[in-house]
Amino acid sequence: MGDIRRKHNLYSRPKKMFEVSRIENDNKIQKQYGLKSKTEIWKATAKVSAFRTRAKKLISNNGQESKEFFNRLQNIGLDVKVTSDVLALTPEAVLERRLQTFVFKKGFAKTILEARQLITHKNVIVNGRIVNIPSFNVSKNLENKISLKERKA
Repeated sequence: MGDIRRKHNLYSRPKKMFEVSRIENDNKIQKQYGLKSKTEIWKATAKVSAFRTRAKKLISNNGQESKEFFNRLQNIGLDVKVTSDVLALTPEAVLERRLQTFVFKKGFAKTILEARQLITHKNVIVNGRIVNIPSFNVSKNLENKISLKERKA
């Protein structure tokens, strides 16, 4: 038989699940970015937390490694130049880089939810390839390569 391994979560749940202020904030973010569930917010939070942890480790190591880290974050599309910028990142900065957000902001869709539908129905092309994942991270070099699939008349 094959080797079956458990896939670990890409996020961790909030420590206090029923905290009113957090729930209200999450609902606002969920509506603003047209997210399917709260787990997408938690994934963005986990990603930002990983960036912060990496930046903290690189504070003492002031060399080529930290420059590569900052370059990688800039290629992702995050506006960071120094460690304090990385520590000031918010989950919203990561959510702004989603394909769903770009399709909406470029005017391909009237609403953020329509943008999600266009993507899942395979009507969005990024760099010549169909992408049907709304959470696809758009890097700096792919920003201008987003288009809609030609409709058959």
